[in-house]
Amino acid sequence: MNSGLLLIDKVQGWTSHDAVARTRRIAGTRKVGHAGTLDPMATGLLVLGINYSTRLLTYVVGLDKEYLATIRLGAATTTDDAEGDELSRASAEAIAAIDPAAVRAGIADLTGDISQQPSAVSAIKVDGQRAYARVRAGEDVQLAERPVTVSSFELLSSTSRDGFLDLDVRVNCGSGTYIRALARDLGAALGVGAHLTVLRRTRIGPFRIEAARLLDDLDVARDLIAPADAATRLLDRLDLTEQQAIDLGHGKRIDVESTDKLTAPIAAIAPDGRLVGLVELHGGRAKSILNFPPDVPITMSEDRS
Repeated sequence: MNSGLLLIDKVQGWTSHDAVARTRRIAGTRKVGHAGTLDPMATGLLVLGINYSTRLLTYVVGLDKEYLATIRLGAATTTDDAEGDELSRASAEAIAAIDPAAVRAGIADLTGDISQQPSAVSAIKVDGQRAYARVRAGEDVQLAERPVTVSSFELLSSTSRDGFLDLDVRVNCGSGTYIRALARDLGAALGVGAHLTVLRRTRIGPFRIEAARLLDDLDVARDLIAPADAATRLLDRLDLTEQQAIDLGHGKRIDVESTDKLTAPIAAIAPDGRLVGLVELHGGRAKSILNFPPDVPITMSEDRS
């Protein structure tokens, strides 16, 4: 069966599960998974794994990410985004008095290695149940703070709109960072409240939104990133001889030349460009930790509903 990664540009209003379900029908396989959800309000990059390449998603989930967002200063909401109920609203005078220098300072304080309390309406599990489900059931959920890394938090522009001040920003951050929480905390620091009105994920590790497809435009045969291509974007590469590829595929350990600069897991590539598996090294020998069987072409489904 064909396997690989797909880069999807998720539209607003769809859940990540919706995108996976639609891709299953288009690709004609149940074996579809994703590497990191996007809220229904958010748009942008989803990385999907097809068939055996769902195994590669483990190495995508923890990668750093880039987002474009609009933070609306002047109102706090229950969800820290535009889908929640308004909790508070600042006066027009308070909005007009926002100091650009204070905005820059607030952004600087939220950059680097910081401690962040995730938004209550999140997919984090609390006693086995998603936090957002507990909130919707009427519970008051307070999640513990956790360390996150915001490598850059850049103010692109600011616009007065509808009695608020909208900040267009670009954020590069580590896995587990909530952009909604950055908006909430910036608004709190400025004393006016804030929430997200726009969120778009534009990068996950080496994968960028420019290479993604809307589901309506998806052609799996054309758009599938082959397992070897995907793995070598994510991991170090070890090129095999034909005999090494055969031996490794049979579960044997193989002798390899000096590989001091390679970090496990390593993508082991056959002479024909196929991903044989992922390996780890021990004393000049490579051992398979995950094998990838050869693809067998399949006919894609015509159901694009």
